[in-house]
Amino acid sequence: MIVFWVTLLVLHRGYTLLPVTTVQLEETVTIPCDLPKIESIRKEVHWYKQSAGDTLKVIWTARGSETPEFAPEFNNSRWKVNYNKHFSSLTILKTNQEDEGIYHCGFTEWRKNTEWTGMYLVIKGNTQSSSNYTVVQDKTDHPGESVTLQCSVINDFDKKSCPGGLSVFWIREGSHASHPGIIYTDGNKHHECEKRSETQQSCVYRFSKNVSSIDEGTYHCAVATCGKILFGNGTKLQIEQTAGSEFTTLVIVIICLVISVILNVIFICQTPRVACEHFNDTETDFNALVQAKRRHLCNVE
Repeated sequence: MIVFWVTLLVLHRGYTLLPVTTVQLEETVTIPCDLPKIESIRKEVHWYKQSAGDTLKVIWTARGSETPEFAPEFNNSRWKVNYNKHFSSLTILKTNQEDEGIYHCGFTEWRKNTEWTGMYLVIKGNTQSSSNYTVVQDKTDHPGESVTLQCSVINDFDKKSCPGGLSVFWIREGSHASHPGIIYTDGNKHHECEKRSETQQSCVYRFSKNVSSIDEGTYHCAVATCGKILFGNGTKLQIEQTAGSEFTTLVIVIICLVISVILNVIFICQTPRVACEHFNDTETDFNALVQAKRRHLCNVE
């Protein structure tokens, strides 16, 4: 279990999201991997699998011009790899409960470090992912620009807990062009527990953040315990503009258009009058000049 979480933190530090894909039990899934555009015969491409609490297992390897090959454990008809110079994909046919975990694609060029990409595969309907705990997601509180996601973890007093307790985190299945991913929170450090009955207690975990349209998607509460991961049913988050804000924007646009039209009309009407006034002033000055010239000639004679 420790190895699993350490790998997550090392490969995906800070707030970088580890992509997640979700499929139903016995469905087919394809995991893509973009490879660097490097022309070299001394390169290797590997596919790995890592389950909770386990180390990396090699699935498939391609070395230079050699024929790619599967590891014995995965050398059966359920596993297929597509591979060319700049792209590879791993396909799993009829997924089962043991297929859940992280799948890594590693690219290595001669004498250079390995470049990694990873994806977490979630198998819905995973009946093996059961323990003494039940995960229930509650409704979302969404006041203005902030959102609070709430998750209740119910456990039985009369059943032995797993060593190391549990960890709570959130998975976001993104919408639009955003990537889904695991969001690490400290929710497992700040929670409220209450007794539900003589045999059960419920602990509530909350995750709050400021949101915008890029945060839309379905959020799942996930509990890691006993070497397995339990998932909540998901809370869909949609950011909608209120009717009031849309109406205000429309009014402002209309007012700006009306002011623009009025100013243009005034400018068009004022331009001919100014020209006429300038012409009249010029004509008056010319007549006065002619009269003055006439008087001067008469006085000379």
